[in-house]
Amino acid sequence: MRIHRHRRHLPPKPLIPVYRINQQIDNPEIRVIDDQGQMLGVIPTSKALELAREKTLDLVEVSPKANPPVCKILDFGQFKYQKEKEVRKQKAQSKEIEVKGIRLSLRIGDHDLEIRHQQAKKFLERGDKVKIELVMRGREKAHRDLATEVVNRLITMLKGDYKDIRMEEPVAYREGRMTAILARGG
Repeated sequence: MRIHRHRRHLPPKPLIPVYRINQQIDNPEIRVIDDQGQMLGVIPTSKALELAREKTLDLVEVSPKANPPVCKILDFGQFKYQKEKEVRKQKAQSKEIEVKGIRLSLRIGDHDLEIRHQQAKKFLERGDKVKIELVMRGREKAHRDLATEVVNRLITMLKGDYKDIRMEEPVAYREGRMTAILARGG
């Protein structure tokens, strides 16, 4: 029997642009900014490399698309660290919205429905979307109207709590399941 292992999906590494430094810069003339932020003007690449070496710093191409390309004299290690730090900060501030599932059944009791209502409220508070799913088995599949009623009861309970709820996906029947997706906000 084959053992099935789920592949771990690692998050993508932060996108840090690749900068050309020192001998990698192949343009004959470049616009140079020194380590104090002063514009030195358009000078030959070889002279700019000598200036950087004198100050024991690197010549880094910061704007390759400009004509001529813009290069700065700076410490490349420190520059790269700052760029990585900015990307990490950006990533920390962005929040991924998840779709959380709430499962119902056709013969769900009032108390159980109230528990699902509380769960859905908690998910919506956090900013996640809520997928309401009612699975029908066997003869239950003949009673789509009752299933729609149960799902709509939960939706009305949630709409009573929040005025800004929107239907991402309306109540629909697919392959023995009644589903709907809700989210908060405009």
